[in-house]
Parts: sequence; C-alpha cells; structure tokens
Amino acid sequence: MSITYRKVEAKDIPVLQEIYNYYVRTSTATFHYEPRTAEEMSEMLLQCDPVYLSESWIIHWNDEVAGYVYFAPYKKREAYKCSSEVTLYLKKDMTGKGIGTDALLKMENRAKESGVHTLMAVICGENADSIRLFEKCGYEKCAHLKDVGNKFNRFLDVVMYQKILTI
Repeated sequence: MSITYRKVEAKDIPVLQEIYNYYVRTSTATFHYEPRTAEEMSEMLLQCDPVYLSESWIIHWNDEVAGYVYFAPYKKREAYKCSSEVTLYLKKDMTGKGIGTDALLKMENRAKESGVHTLMAVICGENADSIRLFEKCGYEKCAHLKDVGNKFNRFLDVVMYQKILTI
C-alpha cells in the first residue's frame, strides 16, 4: 500500500467535488442538501488565510485519487486561532484500507507544525465509521448535540471529538 499526499490545487477540484457530492446525495456524512459547485469546493479547499490556519491535501493510494483531508479554522474569532477543525472524505471504495488513519496522522503533524493546539472533528452521530476512526486515532468525545440537523426528513445528532496536539 502506497499513500502519498500533495497540497490541493485548482486542477483537483472536479475530482474532489465528485467525492464530496457523492456524500451530499447519499449520506448524512455532510449536512449539505445540494451538491456543491466547483466554486464552492474551491472556496472550501483552496482557502488561504494567514491568520486562521488551513491546509488541504489530496490523498493518493497506489497512484489513484483516494480522497482529501484538510484542517480549517474552527471559528474565525481571535481566541479560537489555536484550534482547527479537521475534515476527511474518501472515495466510497477507499475506506477500510488504513488511508483515513494515515491521513489523520498526517494532518495532526501538519497542524502541530503550523501552531495548532487542538484539532476537532464534527461528525454526524450516526456516522459510526468516522467515530471509530477518530477514536482509534486518540480523539476524545467532547460534545453530543441532539437533533441539531435534519436531512432526509430525519433529525440528526452531531458529536464533536477533539485531540490536544501540544501540551
């Protein structure tokens, strides 16, 4: 198994848009109802903010695009500059291969190098695979918000996980 990473570039947006929009249409992994446009994906993944740290990486597995991972500001208020939210999406046939674990560890290292103190994940409460992944990587559940989302005519919980990177 060979996993490689490089920073997301504008040319990557169509394939990453396809990955994300699969989850928009078929799951509660994201709370968007409508597929994201190329412009919206670019805004999300090509953000460059010198004050609020963010990085986006495309993941290749054996030379095939497997997904993407990024960390972005938790909130754009000065006191939160030490915290970022980490997000990971893999192609549906790329799960269960260790890619997610490797990608999270890569993001943790990059975030730590960038000065991030705490990484957080915001996950739909029914997304057992994501919850298992974050727990496996040492993230701790820090919040459980009940019925805060509604998709596919169902109320959904959101759970938050965090990992302190620097002590």
